[in-house]
Amino acid sequence: MTHWFHRNPLKATAPVSFNLYGVASSPAANKICNDLRTTRARLLDMFTDTTCTPEIMKKSSDEYFALLQGFILPLDGTTQENKLRFIQNFRWTDTLQGNIASAQQDAVFELVSMAFNVAIWYTKFASRLAGKENITEDEAKDVHKSLKIAAGIFKTLKETHIPRLITPAEKGRDLEPRVIDTYIVQSQAEAQEVAIARAIELNHNASLIAALSFETANFYQKADHTLNTLDPECSSKWKKYLQLKQHFYMAYAHCYHGQTLLAGDKCGEAIRSLQEAEKFYSRAEALCKEYRQMKGPGSTAKPSEQLFFKKLGTFIKNTLEKCQRENSFIYFHKVPAEAPALELKASYGLAEPSSFELPPLSAQCTPEVYTSFDLTKGPKEDKAKAKHDEEIKPVKEPDLKPQKDTGCVVS
Repeated sequence: MTHWFHRNPLKATAPVSFNLYGVASSPAANKICNDLRTTRARLLDMFTDTTCTPEIMKKSSDEYFALLQGFILPLDGTTQENKLRFIQNFRWTDTLQGNIASAQQDAVFELVSMAFNVAIWYTKFASRLAGKENITEDEAKDVHKSLKIAAGIFKTLKETHIPRLITPAEKGRDLEPRVIDTYIVQSQAEAQEVAIARAIELNHNASLIAALSFETANFYQKADHTLNTLDPECSSKWKKYLQLKQHFYMAYAHCYHGQTLLAGDKCGEAIRSLQEAEKFYSRAEALCKEYRQMKGPGSTAKPSEQLFFKKLGTFIKNTLEKCQRENSFIYFHKVPAEAPALELKASYGLAEPSSFELPPLSAQCTPEVYTSFDLTKGPKEDKAKAKHDEEIKPVKEPDLKPQKDTGCVVS
């Protein structure tokens, strides 16, 4: 299932030295600054390391965030703002805006930007793992888990950390509600795709598959509509992907709902439901072609080339033909003009975002060390500031190598 998911690029960032010479007036304070620099650099390396696992990613991100919170949490026994929060400038690009960077002198901005990239990494890890040939059940669970973790990080950032920013996110930037909401819903929908594939592989009840497909299609529609007011130049390609996935899973919903109707001896309605499935499938095929021709940020998924996609078209055709044969021999039902309404609610398989919590504050960040940061002395001029206006180069991400497609997500 290589190239099944659309992925926007990782955020890129300018190097941060944490050179607070003068301000960091003790060896322990200097060590915190040095460790911040090295753990940040290590975490950034992990984003493009194909051997990185969720366990390594969690360890690397926890090490950095534990130290970074020493610049955010109050450490002087009061509820006042941490005096170090606004001492260092951070620059980050956005997933939809190319190399145009946003800059804020705020450790909370660094926290949410880096955590956002961690969430993006989890979606890319899931996509890479889903592309493996003959994926195992445990690997499929890891895909499902990673997408729920990503949704949980995005959700926590939106609800807890982004509201703390002094400077609100500009329109079209990653941290503004429309963009982050879309990432949340897309991650949930893709996790549910894994559940659907699993249910199909194990021949679960058709009504369960229909309901879960319908809920997933609605998630994709919600994500698409969330981007409606965003600049088409940066969002059109992403929207087209969300639309093709919505139509694909509506086709699944009508197809399996047709099976349920046939099992209940409602052959005429089953035929009409399967005809509707054909319409949605044809539209999904057309949207796949439109999507491939779109320009915009992100990798280009190729869902219509996957067996999982092609199998549905064949399955709809065969099931419709079966229903029509049964109707001409047994039922003689009239086929309704309107497709049966999908009033389906999934009881199982829905993906809720996993809870996300920052690690505890590093043991290095004590009140005693905090007092040894002396803001009256002011940091020395950082040579990196001379490059403040330079364009930030995009992250060089590893290519996805297509593997033999077995036509399923779990084996």
